[in-house]
Amino acid sequence: MTLTISLSTMSEQTTVMFNNLVSFLSRFMALTANELDLLKEQLTFREYPKKFTLISEGETEQYLYFVSKGLIHQYFLKDSASVTTDLVAEGTITGSVASFLSGKPSHYFLETMEPAHLISISRQNLSRLYAMDKKWQRFGRILITHFLLQQERHILDNVRYSVRERMVHFAEEFPELMKRAPQRKLASYLDIKPETFSRLKKLLNAKQKNHHAPKSEKK
Repeated sequence: MTLTISLSTMSEQTTVMFNNLVSFLSRFMALTANELDLLKEQLTFREYPKKFTLISEGETEQYLYFVSKGLIHQYFLKDSASVTTDLVAEGTITGSVASFLSGKPSHYFLETMEPAHLISISRQNLSRLYAMDKKWQRFGRILITHFLLQQERHILDNVRYSVRERMVHFAEEFPELMKRAPQRKLASYLDIKPETFSRLKKLLNAKQKNHHAPKSEKK
């Protein structure tokens, strides 16, 4: 289901979604009340069910999304098997960014892994904001830079860390994703063989259980 709203019909749910977006943006820039009202006019508030395909390989990306609630899976197909390139939870942005920027077909699929509440902005509406004020051009650069930095960090982590280090680092930084995302998707994202991922996860769980146990129960 897609909810397109006006300023006068903000529901409690869409107000929460927008406030989540404002909290995210406030980490990078300050926006006045008038600027926030202008931004609202360019956004679409959307609800999607689990396993909804936002974009498929070969389609041209028309939107960037802020995830207010839910989990998004980005992947491509290799020999009919999915290779996970991103797992995006609440509080950040997603989309097939290279396609969005270039206007060329996407190499990726984006699919909801949970029911999702997303705020989208179209390429057309983002361009409209850019034309209004240079501040909005900075807004666009922030969105793109944030995404690219996330991608670069993931690539570097997969290069500089050993398999075990990647697993430990990810588990420490994203404990909720370890619980929410399917194990095979996590293994693919971290470039770890599924059987190795399973073994390491059991070791990490055992270590955490032992760490939190009362001293009398520890060996």
